[in-house]
Amino acid sequence: MPLTRIAAAPGVAGPVGAFSPAVVANGFVYTSGQLPTAEDGSVPEGFAAQLDRALTNLGAVLRAAGSDLDHVVKVNGYLADPSVLDTYNRVYREHFGAALPARTTVCVDLWGVSLEIDCVAVVKESGDE
Repeated sequence: MPLTRIAAAPGVAGPVGAFSPAVVANGFVYTSGQLPTAEDGSVPEGFAAQLDRALTNLGAVLRAAGSDLDHVVKVNGYLADPSVLDTYNRVYREHFGAALPARTTVCVDLWGVSLEIDCVAVVKESGDE
């Protein structure tokens, strides 16, 4: 089965390195890490707004690849500050609802941003909502 590389997603800033925002392979979507950057390059103030932006970007990349947040099976989250974990859980649940995907969250030293998030999702089949 051929790979489909997603080069861009509407409303999301383009990649700043040599990578595709998502690759579709064998019915799965593998996303690159999404940062809290708006299409114009701006970053919202405050961690909750930044996480909301990163998850909005993730959703846009998934839609460009034929999926959405409802079809995510695994999320990897990278936080720069462990003290924001409660806010992370609250905003994350607002985006994913009750059907939570599997998740790994680690705290790491990031390059000037508060978080990065990526996922694996299944491609929606016709008739999926």
